[in-house]
This record gives sequence, C-alpha cells and structure tokens, in this order.
Amino acid sequence: MDDHRCALTSSQTIGPFPHEAWAWAAMAERPASATLCIRGRLLDGQGQAINDGWIEAWSPAVLEREQGAAMPGFRRVATDEAGAFMLWLTPTGRPGEPAAHITVFARGLLKHQHCALFLADDPGLAGSALLAQVPESRRHSLIAQVLTPGEGGPGYRWDIRLQGDAGSETVFFDYV
Repeated sequence: MDDHRCALTSSQTIGPFPHEAWAWAAMAERPASATLCIRGRLLDGQGQAINDGWIEAWSPAVLEREQGAAMPGFRRVATDEAGAFMLWLTPTGRPGEPAAHITVFARGLLKHQHCALFLADDPGLAGSALLAQVPESRRHSLIAQVLTPGEGGPGYRWDIRLQGDAGSETVFFDYV
C-alpha cells in the first residue's frame, strides 16, 4: 500500500470565508479586569486593509485574575471592513513581558503568524528577554504606542503589517 500523504496542512484550510465560518468564535465577553484597549489595523504588504482577518491574543500571566471568564487570558477578534480590530486585555503586571502573545489568521496566509505585543510605557521594556531577541531597529513593530485623548485614547495603537520593508513589517516569530 502506498504511503499517500495529503500535501495540505490544517493551517491551509482557513479558506476564503473565515468570517462566516468563525462567527460563532468571536469573543464578545470582556472580563472586568480587561482595562487595556489596543486599537489597530491588519494590513497587507501594500498597506491595504485586510478585512477578513482574525487576531488572537493569549496572556497566560492573567489566568488567575480572569478566573470565571469563559476562556481566561484568551481573546479572539475579527477585523472589520477597514481592517481594524480592538482588543481588551487585562494588564499582566509583569514589567518586560508581553501584554499578549498574538496569532494572526488571514486569507493568503498558508500558516498563521505569531508575534508579541508590548506596551510603549512598560518600564521593563529595556530588560525584556523576548524583545532583546529582536534587532533593535525592528522592535518598534511589536510595541503599541500610547494614544492621547485626541487620538481616541485612553488606550494604545498597534498596527500589524504582514509584509513590507524592514522598517514597516511586523516581526513574526518562528516556533520550532
């Protein structure tokens, strides 16, 4: 018998209709401890909005603070027609650690992408072990900037760029 293996992987099955297929999985619940608002856009290599992407955020450091939530520490949001998303996160309280580990799903991605989200006003950024693994010239792509009230604050602004030059593309991590 031939050892016939399928050339497709499970990560290649997102298909062209993730919003319809995953509508049940959007996270509408916002725990009371989730006081960090992250606003951003998911953009392609030409800076165009990706209007059918999904952003997942995982913050294991907040599991105890979110006990009783349906999925403590986990968020999943879809992008809108302008590629915009809004995540409500619970502060980790751990300087230098990511506010969340991020996974991005979108059409055209054969494999979902992983990165981390840091906050610009975190006093521990300089000592972050994870951020230190990223070339200094690229770290800005993982750091959400504080919004002023005139910019829609309080909260943070962080765009995810799937492709682009080294100055604009978000840094993504490989996990082995």
